[in-house]
Amino acid sequence: MSHTRVAGKLRRSTRVPLKVVITAQSLTEPLTCDGETIVVNRQGALISCSIPLRVEMNIVIHVILTDKHAPARVVYVDPERPLVCGIGLVNPENVWGLSFPPDDWYKEP
Repeated sequence: MSHTRVAGKLRRSTRVPLKVVITAQSLTEPLTCDGETIVVNRQGALISCSIPLRVEMNIVIHVILTDKHAPARVVYVDPERPLVCGIGLVNPENVWGLSFPPDDWYKEP
């Protein structure tokens, strides 16, 4: 199995530190914000935004570098840094523009 074990849980794909400019737009309310990724993987990212997002919020991420859009859901908000949150992509893929992603990004979940 190619999954990485982290704190007793299996990580579905390798995390890669990557700073990429993004925008996030809510699907249910009039909210759009600028941000950037901190760490990415095939299933999502840790991002920093210009305004706080809420857990369970459905959003669309626009990756400026690749001009790709991807639906996502906010799955975590850092309680000490409310502008930092974790997002999960609805459809895992390399929207981030990594030319040489880790091998486990190519495998189906």
